[in-house]
Amino acid sequence: MVTLDKKLDRRSFLKVSALAGGGMMLSFSWLAGCKPTAEEAMGLPKEWFELNSYIKIGENGAVTLFSPNPEFGSNVKTSMPMILAEELDTDWKNVFVEQADFYPERFDRQFTGGSQGIRQGWTPLRTAGATARAMLIAAAAQTWNVPASEITTSAGMIEHKNSGKKAHYGEMASLAATLEVPEEVSLKDIKDFTIIGNSKGNVDVEKIVSGKPLFGIDHKVEGMKYAAIVHPPAFGMRLKSFDKSSVGGMPGILDVFEVKVFKDDYQRNFFDTTTFPEIVAIVGNSTWEVMQAKKNLAVEWENAPESSFEMAGFGGRGSSKMTVPAGLENTSSHKDRMAEYIQKPGTVVRKDGDPEGAFKKAAKILEKTYSAPFLAHNTMEPMNCFADVKADQAVIYGPTQAPEFIMNTLSSSLEMPKEKIQINLARMGGGFGRRAYSHHMVEAALISQKIQAPVKMVYTREDDMTAGVYRPTYSATYRAALDENNNLLALHVKAGGIPETPLHANRFPAGAIDNYMAEAWDIPSNITIGAFRAPRSNFIAAAEQSFLDELAEVMGKDPIEYRLELLKRAETNPVGQNNDYDPKRYAGVLELVREKSNWNTPAPGIHRGVSAYFCHNSYVAEVVDTVIKDSKPVVEKVFAAVDCGIVINPDAAINMGEGAIIDGIGNAFFGELSFENGVPNKTNFDRYRMIRQKESPKSIEVHFVDSKEDPTGLGEPFFPPVFAALANSLYKATGKRYYDQPFAPQLEMQNLKM
Repeated sequence: MVTLDKKLDRRSFLKVSALAGGGMMLSFSWLAGCKPTAEEAMGLPKEWFELNSYIKIGENGAVTLFSPNPEFGSNVKTSMPMILAEELDTDWKNVFVEQADFYPERFDRQFTGGSQGIRQGWTPLRTAGATARAMLIAAAAQTWNVPASEITTSAGMIEHKNSGKKAHYGEMASLAATLEVPEEVSLKDIKDFTIIGNSKGNVDVEKIVSGKPLFGIDHKVEGMKYAAIVHPPAFGMRLKSFDKSSVGGMPGILDVFEVKVFKDDYQRNFFDTTTFPEIVAIVGNSTWEVMQAKKNLAVEWENAPESSFEMAGFGGRGSSKMTVPAGLENTSSHKDRMAEYIQKPGTVVRKDGDPEGAFKKAAKILEKTYSAPFLAHNTMEPMNCFADVKADQAVIYGPTQAPEFIMNTLSSSLEMPKEKIQINLARMGGGFGRRAYSHHMVEAALISQKIQAPVKMVYTREDDMTAGVYRPTYSATYRAALDENNNLLALHVKAGGIPETPLHANRFPAGAIDNYMAEAWDIPSNITIGAFRAPRSNFIAAAEQSFLDELAEVMGKDPIEYRLELLKRAETNPVGQNNDYDPKRYAGVLELVREKSNWNTPAPGIHRGVSAYFCHNSYVAEVVDTVIKDSKPVVEKVFAAVDCGIVINPDAAINMGEGAIIDGIGNAFFGELSFENGVPNKTNFDRYRMIRQKESPKSIEVHFVDSKEDPTGLGEPFFPPVFAALANSLYKATGKRYYDQPFAPQLEMQNLKM
């Protein structure tokens, strides 16, 4: 039994919005290959009846489910409606799915990121579906004058077996929509699920493959203008002046002006990250014309002084003063400074036992340092936004992961109350954390406000790659103290980066070692960084799991067995109180991947590497099989074992795993961005090397632990382990350990082709 809190009860379930037009609101549908759509199967209803924010039902029994979170390829637009449909007990073939726009009064946490969408939406979505079902049952009980307890539902039908009465949901929806929301509802037993756990096709697949308008970049309205932005050419610089007349005679150019993203007294929120808050906007009659004008605009830049601003913590938790150093930074000097910090004491964030004493007594010390460069997100769809700002209202439409976090910024910058601003959510052509930083929406809105017309603003690839937001550059040093018999006495990790540390001090192997110490450090920078698929974990997992492999080899132990030994210690006799992982579940994915990969008996010529990691509440272990063909390392196969609780949509979950694994392998081999005098060395795909189709693994197997636990993250947890699994596999194939990402330049130094 679930008791509805007042927030869910009155705000999300009962309130009728003009958006729905009255009726019961539920939404979600992935087209299942060649199967008919709901519209083809049933036809559009003449009238909809809303039962709550998520569900509306037509008089013909059709069901519309609203997916609240933005979609960028993680398939929440299919999986979230599946949860609703399950508890509503409707027939999936009768379901329409619609993307909800940003309505904080109707929906909770419309944020896609941190692999938290399904995890945090699990109970609210189930409750919404079950509540609607209970209201339909109550309507049938009132209509038929029978006890509600005697009524059953199945696949969108309501039945009272004792009297033989039946009806589809549409026949009861009108009355149900007028009834009081129940205070308590019962949720299904997991064993009774018929939709959850069974694969459903992507609800947008037909639009995607046929090229129908779906993404923000597709959007057009009558009288719309086009805009491009010009930002400083280097980090550490700012706008000084520009000559509007230098492009005044070019065809189609309507205006050129400065845009200031933030008000002087505005306190930025956690996702208000932009290095260049003062830019130049060029407005014209077509994208081509404004992009040509960018090449000719005369702009003067100057070095920016050190500056600072107040930034609220994530979720509004406190605030801190952010300092932006002056100067034009270089990768060479970054490496020098990081090398200095490696040698200096860091900030101790965890200490168990007496690690210093253990190192003094050690017969042998194993010490290795790992590094990784800045990375660009490189979403395939360029950053873009449509804005139509009038004197008393604004409509913003575009790709964003975090509409709730940009609303305050829009309100401040436009000097317009939030209730006058509507953010409509486009499907995103990739996100990976990049679109949580939505200053492109503020820029477009300010441009529209200035020209008093609707506008579409589009970044070029070069705009996005040279203006941030990047994955930081990191370094981590691991040290292990061993006795004369190669038994582990202590482990010490010191990790940092520019401008943040990647350290997760309370994750494995913390809790499994008597003498353990973790130190952190960071170096300020004016280069903008932000969330990048599995933030921090994407590097520290690579370093940690590579080191554990090397440590296991020194100790003469199988790498999986050694990890399992440590996890058994953490389970039966843990060290410390703050270990943030479940060692039994962690061990479970290692045991599963060992079984599925046939770890102990690899095929001839196969070189295997293993890695496992916990992040975003999920556990993933991976085995990478590499072969050498024609003097070239080839990733032949990857096995992945995952414990993410209940799997909503298995095929979609597998797809997510495959994408993350390929993405990780590509970044491990090739991903790199460096800087010279504040200028990124790569501005497009002609130099920024991405993985190619022929370089992807020939096969990927994804296996899920059978679990009754509530679902957890999935979009990010596949990503961190693959870096070390690949590195450990390459070591077996080449005899060389790889400590610095990317691996391709080091492989080429060994005369191995890439």
